[in-house]
Amino acid sequence: QLRHLFGSAVPAFPPKFYLAMTKSMADERRSQLEQYLQNVTLDSNITNSDVFIGFFRKLQQDTFEIQTQRAFLDVYLADGSNIRLDIQTSDTAQRILEVTFCKMGLSRELLKYFSLFFFQDRDDGVLSVVKKVAEFELPYVSLQSMKELHCKLGIRKWYMDPSLDTRLMDCRASLNLLYMQAIQEVKRNWVKPTEGQMQELEFLQKNANKAKFLELIREMQFYGYVRLDPCICDYPEEGCSADIYVGNNEINCCIKLPTNQTKEVSFKINRLRSWQVTFLGATKDGEEDTLELRFEYNDSGTWQWIILYTKQAFLLSSCLKKMISEQMMKAAKEGQEMEIEMPESTKNSKKSSIQEKQVIHSGFISRKRFLVRPNEDDCVFEKIREEDL
Repeated sequence: QLRHLFGSAVPAFPPKFYLAMTKSMADERRSQLEQYLQNVTLDSNITNSDVFIGFFRKLQQDTFEIQTQRAFLDVYLADGSNIRLDIQTSDTAQRILEVTFCKMGLSRELLKYFSLFFFQDRDDGVLSVVKKVAEFELPYVSLQSMKELHCKLGIRKWYMDPSLDTRLMDCRASLNLLYMQAIQEVKRNWVKPTEGQMQELEFLQKNANKAKFLELIREMQFYGYVRLDPCICDYPEEGCSADIYVGNNEINCCIKLPTNQTKEVSFKINRLRSWQVTFLGATKDGEEDTLELRFEYNDSGTWQWIILYTKQAFLLSSCLKKMISEQMMKAAKEGQEMEIEMPESTKNSKKSSIQEKQVIHSGFISRKRFLVRPNEDDCVFEKIREEDL
């Protein structure tokens, strides 16, 4: 159905195996399906289509045996308060976000600046954003499937360029959301103000000067970044632990080396060529799934793969995609402005330059080619003759 609607924009569906599958064949098939779904969901035209939404709605409900019925759903704000919504269990995240906006008196024009997230608010004061909720996802169903993680559904801003705050300052409701999130990130040590800056923030907060508070905090380290839980990486050597902040066109890693020394590294988004998320299976105790995100990075003229082992791999992938999207929009806008000012004779060459840059960026999202090597357990075809087939 998607092929009929969108043609070649939809990648080819992975071929089926028509004979009994071995373990490695099943792993290959699962990997190919994961790759297919990741590629399909890159195109918002596809994910917003009735065919796609209808398929995944039925898939989620059938998987967790949840029928469509009336229910209540709490959406949490950054200050810990919540908005209780009267919904249908089959409502998508996009629908839930729209209803939340209506309840808060926010304009639909500002929808693109916010999103829903699953997060954990731990007793030790740590805030962990588990993942961004996909627009076609059913939040009520997902929460039921994540009960053991004690997740909550929250609304947060969804852009990686802190300067975009200025577009939301004229609306009181959106200003309040930004202010609440900024205070939360200071309390949870996501933002790194100096001692003097901290005193200024406390003064502005005491006087409820929200606009000045947000204006000041934009100057501080890691404001507008997403902080990931501590994870393991293989840079500069295997077995290193890392605290990761992603935002403002970089992945910033504070890496602890096996020698207990620390090293801060900034991976700039414009030197990153591609990345991929891979499911590695469950941990030995079976409690958590293991994910890795690896990205190809140009380090001093040499391309190399850098691997991060983190359960928030899909969140990190979403952040990378968002940063590149914002870069492309900014470049296109600057190109249009320059085209207006440029003489007619130079317009064509400038336009081709912009197109080339966009082509390069569009190749950033690449997926892993899974190679499966046969082993002794896979030799099931030895006794099968051609005429048997």
